[in-house]
Amino acid sequence: MTAMADYTDTLGLIAGVRERRPVRSLPALDALFRRLAICARMEDAIATEDRIWDLWMYHPHRAAAEALEAATGDIAARRYDIAETRLARLLRGAPQFAEAWNKRAALYYLLGRDDDAIHDLHRTLELEPRHFGAILHVAEILLGTGDREGACFAFASALALHPYLERAREAVAAQGPKSGKDPG
Repeated sequence: MTAMADYTDTLGLIAGVRERRPVRSLPALDALFRRLAICARMEDAIATEDRIWDLWMYHPHRAAAEALEAATGDIAARRYDIAETRLARLLRGAPQFAEAWNKRAALYYLLGRDDDAIHDLHRTLELEPRHFGAILHVAEILLGTGDREGACFAFASALALHPYLERAREAVAAQGPKSGKDPG
């Protein structure tokens, strides 16, 4: 599959977010997304988002959760080669761990490896269709390739899941009036 096909397929996943269910369905996560959609204040949305990230970082096997935490620390400390090795090992052992795919995509994005990032973001969204962080990364990559329409669609889709994403709000506003396409 070509890189552009990966980008198009990933936009298709984003477009179908409402029709798909996460692989790991957690009632608490579902409730948090319902709450996020109706938050009236930014502070409430941020607190709800933090709880969503906590659940995404959670894994029932402690070693997997610890590996993800360590890789996250490695990325923050710019130990990218160690983070990549740690995440590759983690994903071999826990291929259904959406947040591990997302973290590796973030690493690839930082390294300028956009095609690798899109591959991992695609996998993230297959496992957790509501992953607004992954959708934002897709939007940024599309913006970098010059696909303003695809990027705007992805930003709008992220906003449909999380109405307080400032970067997505700015990007959608910069694109001008909506084209009439429904992101979600």
